[in-house]
Amino acid sequence: MGKIDYSAPGPFTSLGEAAGSVVAADPLEICEPVHALFLHPDEQPGKDMPAERQVEKNVRPAGALARLLLALDPAPLTEARVAEKRVVGTCRHFAVMSCALLRDRGVAARVRCGFGMYFEVGLGMDHWVTEFWAGGRWVRVDTEIFGQERGVDPRDLKPGEFLTGGEAWSAYRRGEVDGAKFGVPGTENWGPSEIRGNVVRDLAALNNVETLPWDEWGRMAEAYEGKTGADYDELLDEVAVVCAGDDLDAVAALYQHPDLRVPDELIR
Repeated sequence: MGKIDYSAPGPFTSLGEAAGSVVAADPLEICEPVHALFLHPDEQPGKDMPAERQVEKNVRPAGALARLLLALDPAPLTEARVAEKRVVGTCRHFAVMSCALLRDRGVAARVRCGFGMYFEVGLGMDHWVTEFWAGGRWVRVDTEIFGQERGVDPRDLKPGEFLTGGEAWSAYRRGEVDGAKFGVPGTENWGPSEIRGNVVRDLAALNNVETLPWDEWGRMAEAYEGKTGADYDELLDEVAVVCAGDDLDAVAALYQHPDLRVPDELIR
């Protein structure tokens, strides 16, 4: 599968001491419990979440997330938790843990950063999902919404139901979507710059570096402030094409660009 190995743990997808805890073989069965491992920061499990626990959403490695989960409840990671025993996290945490559990069983899997098109009609919501290789194709799953009614099958998302950063960017550049309708729910962060950010984050994820949703590097901060120009947009055009082509040698090569590669200080 080229220079990038999706069947082995990456910097953020090693389960550490929890490795080997997965016994299921079917990818969907492996993913099943993940929807009940995390809790969004604005969700309350029946009582106020202690303020000090909000920092859990900033944890990057799956191994550290696994330790937090086991400290709250020593049951195997394959078992769902009640709300009070879940780790505070975002959609990125669901996707990363799913990827880590799949790789723990040797299943080729990867995380994708982009936009869910099934949360609000006509809006692209900032979101992360997981893909695993089966039947000669990448099966795209949203483990966060397993068991929810969203009008989609989260166990096999159809084309267009989730757009990666690159897919959304290409559609925007072709004039097929309104960039103003893409952004982060509950914030003022909407517009083409939000798509620009997720183009770069998705490239990093394809290189096994699944950053936090708010991590910024290279020229991303300038892009969010509207201070980048045509040259940066043309670079993102290239990123979108390379990511869509799924030529892993090209994906790995483009990631070496100084404006695109995640700095070492964020990989910890």
